Amino acid sequence: MAWQVLIGNVAAVSLLISVWMHLHYRLYRLSEVQAKIAFGLMMGLGAIVSMVLSIEIDGGYYADLRSTLLAVSAVYGGPLAILVTGTLTAIYRISMGGAGLQPGLISIVVVSLLGTSVHFLFRRQPLNLKRIMATAATVASVSLGISLAYGAGGSPITTAGFIVTGFAATLVAASVITYFHAFTAERDILRAALTQAPDFYYVKDHKSRFLAANLNVARDHGRTKSSEMVGLTDFDLYPRDMAQAFFEREQEIMSSGIPMVDFEEPFVIRDGRERWFLTSKVPLRDRHGELIGLAGVTRDITEKKRLIQEAVDSKNVLLQAMAEMSDGLAMFSPDGKLVFCNDQYRAAFPRSGYARQPGAHISDIVRAVVRNAERIDVSPDVSEEWIQASAAQLFLTRDTEIPLFDGRWLSLRTRLASDGSALVVVSDITSMKHSEEQLKQLAQKMTGLAYTDALTGIANRRVFDEVIVTEFARARRGGSPLSMLLIDIDHFKTYNDSYGHLEGDKCLKAIGDVLRSVVVRTSDLAARFGGEEFAIVLPGTDGDGALALAELLRSALHRLAIPHRASSKSIVTTSIGVATMSDGSTFASAAELVEAADQALYDAKTKGRDCIATAGDRATAA
Repeated sequence: MAWQVLIGNVAAVSLLISVWMHLHYRLYRLSEVQAKIAFGLMMGLGAIVSMVLSIEIDGGYYADLRSTLLAVSAVYGGPLAILVTGTLTAIYRISMGGAGLQPGLISIVVVSLLGTSVHFLFRRQPLNLKRIMATAATVASVSLGISLAYGAGGSPITTAGFIVTGFAATLVAASVITYFHAFTAERDILRAALTQAPDFYYVKDHKSRFLAANLNVARDHGRTKSSEMVGLTDFDLYPRDMAQAFFEREQEIMSSGIPMVDFEEPFVIRDGRERWFLTSKVPLRDRHGELIGLAGVTRDITEKKRLIQEAVDSKNVLLQAMAEMSDGLAMFSPDGKLVFCNDQYRAAFPRSGYARQPGAHISDIVRAVVRNAERIDVSPDVSEEWIQASAAQLFLTRDTEIPLFDGRWLSLRTRLASDGSALVVVSDITSMKHSEEQLKQLAQKMTGLAYTDALTGIANRRVFDEVIVTEFARARRGGSPLSMLLIDIDHFKTYNDSYGHLEGDKCLKAIGDVLRSVVVRTSDLAARFGGEEFAIVLPGTDGDGALALAELLRSALHRLAIPHRASSKSIVTTSIGVATMSDGSTFASAAELVEAADQALYDAKTKGRDCIATAGDRATAA
C-alpha cells in the first residue's frame, strides 16, 4: 500500500511539472521576476500536493517528494523561486504537525540552501547532466542525513527505497525541466527572430489566412500586436482586386508546390506614393507531405528602387552631357585600362579610334598611334621602351598639345582622381594654334632682337620676366600646374680663368643650344637668366615632368662633354633648381615661385653641384 501511495505521489509531482510546462509556454509574456515567482508557486503547490499524498512511516514522520520539488525550485529558479516554494512548503508542514515537524523543517531549509548553492555554482554553465546529477544528489544526501540523524523511516530497506525513489524522481524531474528550459530557449530565439526581424514574416494556412506574423506586419497594417493578425486574410487588408491577385498567386504556389522567390510587387498606398516590395513565398507541408499552408517573407525595397532610379537618371544625364559636349572625354582605371569614353574622343583620333574601346590598355592605344603614324612628332620607329614611357605619362597631371598627321592640333588635359584613375579631356585647338603661330611670327617681327639674348640666341631676361608673370596668372586662373627650372653652370668663373672669356662665351652658346634641344614644346620658354644662369618656364607641367626635363638637360650636357680642367668632373656641369606651382601650392606671386627655384638651386650647389634639387626636397646627384 505504501508503494502505491508513493507511486501516486510521483505521478502527482509529474503532473504538476507538466502543467507548469504548458502554463509557462502559454504565459511567455511574463517578466523574468514574474516567471520565477510563478515557478516557485507551482513547485510549492507540488510540494503541498506531495505532502497531502505522503505516507506516515512512523509516529509524526512522513515520506513524500517535497525535497524533489524544493531542489528543482532552488536549482532552476534561484533564490526568488525557492523563497516562495520553501515558504509554502514550511507553512504546510507546520500545519501537519507531528513528531517529525522539526526534522521536516530542517530538511526544507537544508534542501533550499543546498539547491541555491548548486544554482549559483552552475549558473554560468549550460543546463547539462552535471546540474541534473547535483540536484538529485542534493535530495538524496539530505534524505539520508535526516534518516541517520533522527532514526526515522522504518527498516533500512524501506529507508533506502525512499532515498532511491527520491533520487530517481529528482533525476527525472530535473531532466524534464532541463529539456523544457532548452526547448523554451529555442522557442524564445525563434519567436524573437520572427517578431524582431526587420522584414515582414508571416505564415498562412491553406486558405491564405494568417496563422502567425511578426510585429512589422501588424504595424504595417495598423495593428499594435502580432496576435491581431491571426485569422485575417488579404481581403481584410487590401482593396479587393489587389487581395484577389494575392490570393490567386498564393493558391497557385500551394497547388503547384513551386515557391515564389524574389518577386517584386508594387503597391500604391492611400497618399498616392508608390511602394515596392520584394516577396518570397514557399509552400509548407507536414511530415506526411500534406499541404498545411505557406510561409512568406516580404522586404520593403522602396528606398532601394528610388536610389536605383536616381542612379539610372544620373547616368542618363551624364551620357547625354557626354554626347552633347564638344570635347572628347575618357576615363582610365588605375591599371591603365579605358573605362569609358564618348564618341568625340574616338573621333578626335581617326587613325587610332578603333583601338580606343572600353577595356583597351593605354599601351595598346599608344602602339596604334605609332603604328598608324597618327602624330607627326612621333617616329614610327620608336622603341617599346618609349611606348611604355609614353603610356606611363597618362598618370601624370599635365596639359599636353600634340600635332596630328592631318594638320590638326589637340590639347590633352589629364587629371588624376583620388582613387588613382585618370580623366582625359581632348580639345581641338587647331584654330588657336594657327592664331598663336601667326601672333608669334608677328611678335618676332616686331620685337626682333630686343627679346633675344645676343650671345646664346635664346630669350633674354626681359622675356623671362614677362612670361613667368603671364604664365603664373594663367595657371592660377585655370588651376593648371606651372613649373620652372633655374640652371647655373658649375665653376664658370674658374672656367673663364682657365680658358679665357672667348671660350667662356662659346660655352654659354653651347649651353643655349642644349636648352633649345630639350625644350621642344612651343608653350615652354628657355631664357638666359643672367651671367652663367639660365631659366626654363614649363606651363602645364607638374613636378614629375619638370624633374624629368631637368634630368634630360643634365644628361645632355654630360654627353656634350665640354672639357673643364678646373672642375672635379673634368667637364662642364650644371646645378639645377626646380619649383612647381600646383593645386596645393601657396605661392602668392611669380616672384615667390622664382625665389623657390633659386633656393632649390642653392641646395643643389651645397650638395656638391652637378645635381638637381626641388623646392623643399633634397638634391639628387648623378
